[in-house]
Amino acid sequence: MGITLRPGTLADAPACGMICYAAFRAIAEAHGFPPPFPAPEVATTLVSGLLSHPGFYALVAELDGRVVGSNFIDERSTIAGIGPITVDPAVQNRTIGRQLMRRVLERVAARHFPGVRLVQAAYHSRTLGLYAKLGFVVREPLATMQGPPLALPIPGYAVRPATHEDLEACNRVCQRVHGHDRSGELLDAIRQGTATVVEHGGRITGYATPIAFFGHAVGDTNEDLKTLIGAAPDFSDSGFLLPTRNSELFRWCLEHGLRVTQTNTLMSLGLYNAPMGAFLPSILY
Repeated sequence: MGITLRPGTLADAPACGMICYAAFRAIAEAHGFPPPFPAPEVATTLVSGLLSHPGFYALVAELDGRVVGSNFIDERSTIAGIGPITVDPAVQNRTIGRQLMRRVLERVAARHFPGVRLVQAAYHSRTLGLYAKLGFVVREPLATMQGPPLALPIPGYAVRPATHEDLEACNRVCQRVHGHDRSGELLDAIRQGTATVVEHGGRITGYATPIAFFGHAVGDTNEDLKTLIGAAPDFSDSGFLLPTRNSELFRWCLEHGLRVTQTNTLMSLGLYNAPMGAFLPSILY
């Protein structure tokens, strides 16, 4: 078919952004869900940020010289995250997505990441099958939670903006929960002013980067995450992801007016440690 795969550049943003918008809109509406991006400009802004960030690797697919798809790797921390991967709806079902996935997995292996993860939309059964064939293992069912901000403090817990001085303590929390840190993502969030920490008993017991679709959070206990969620100024247009096996936290969110808008699946390939605390994944993992 004349498919060419090459590294992406910022010049690819308009084409990749439009494809990202169209692809996610088509699959969401086909299953009766609202599209994740309200307009092409929103998807283009996201893709532009990924293409220009030194911590992300971008791969673009061309068909006869025309951009028809893209995939990304978050390389900021110990574990790599894949996505978003999108293919022009006009040329889907031609193995382009499979080629984009295989090539990024080759890069992950060449750069010696111990593991890689992604989050898959549960209603998209074809991608679930593709990722399983590529070796990914289902780890967590997730719910996308949305709703108004709670403005709900938890007695004995305090939330404040994270600073560079908090990085080491936050990394220790993530190490306790996941067995590895996510310092690259956390450092970006601190620089952007979106990261928060929760303190209890005179020490940092959790953090968020922020409570959002593209943010993750970890805490020693559910109380830490309740505090971070309760203090979040908003949940953005897309909401945040919550592991539904954490029935206590899931029920608490529902009881406080948050609702489930869709379900997702966290999948991993390579190193995976069962979490030893409370966590919220990002859409990247």
